[in-house]
Amino acid sequence: MRSRVKKGLLISALLLAGLGAAGCGREGEGLSAAGQGETSAAGRLITVGFSQLGSESDWRIANSESFVNTFTRENGYDLLLENAQQKQENQLKAIRKFVLQDVDYIVVAPIVESGWDSALQEAKNAGIPVILADRMVDADESLYTCYVGGNFVKEGEEAGRWLENYLKEQGRSEETINIVTLQGTPGASAAIGRTEGFANILEEHDNWNMLDMRNGEFTQAKGEEEMEDLLAAYEDIDVVVCQNDNMAFGAVDAIHAAGKTCGPKGDIVIISFDAVKAAFDYMIEGTIHVDFECNPLHGPRVAEIIQELEAGKTVDKIQYVDETYFDYTMDLEKLKEGRTY
Repeated sequence: MRSRVKKGLLISALLLAGLGAAGCGREGEGLSAAGQGETSAAGRLITVGFSQLGSESDWRIANSESFVNTFTRENGYDLLLENAQQKQENQLKAIRKFVLQDVDYIVVAPIVESGWDSALQEAKNAGIPVILADRMVDADESLYTCYVGGNFVKEGEEAGRWLENYLKEQGRSEETINIVTLQGTPGASAAIGRTEGFANILEEHDNWNMLDMRNGEFTQAKGEEEMEDLLAAYEDIDVVVCQNDNMAFGAVDAIHAAGKTCGPKGDIVIISFDAVKAAFDYMIEGTIHVDFECNPLHGPRVAEIIQELEAGKTVDKIQYVDETYFDYTMDLEKLKEGRTY
């Protein structure tokens, strides 16, 4: 497991180095591929300002790479990428910076849902379309062009249905099932939606007992720390719902350190979200039961939307990406081979 963690940290460091370099250029420069490449129909590069919330997880790194690999000069774009390092104030500054730079489009992956009205209004006043990626905002719909990302409530509901069916197959439908949840960043769309979706199914089962919900911050270290506390506080945990893979990896480490087991042959059921490539190794090894995909490859879809807008077309306000799930009963080795993230 440690080799995968080190690899993730290396990729994260490289991304941060690149993002730092982007901020050192002249006004208007950003993280973009070298070379002249193709230009827009107007004979110029399309400038895209992207406020990425951070690099807290394997999923987020893959998401950033998707934009960097898509919005290249060869493809007709100049990408200005700002890493907010998990701070909303940095994202608000980035949006205002993009407005001053007079970019053509602004893409934002909001760290939380609230607090965006003023900055988005400034972008609207400047006539700059704003595309939300991965997470939603609690703001007037007129302040952004569209949303591209996962249906988080649906993901949470599907996780609940999977657990319902799994317990039935195991002959445990009538047992008291003690559950704990490692949530993501408070106020984040993914945390809100997955919590709501799973709760919708939990309410149908009087014998499902949600013991506790902790903020794991979407990181492996915090996930492990909170799982250690949960194991110390509760003797009989049947299910751990981890709202992303990195928290699940931390939970697995904490469970093993406590002398307990998890996975299909273990004591505790682990349900995770994101389905990054590293999570397949955990499922193959038998420590994670199931993983609900949240596709991070938003770059190409956002590029398609921009081209539609360039052509004067109207785009759908909400655009969910295709997602599925993977569990221990599947041919995970084969499925892993086809994964790009």
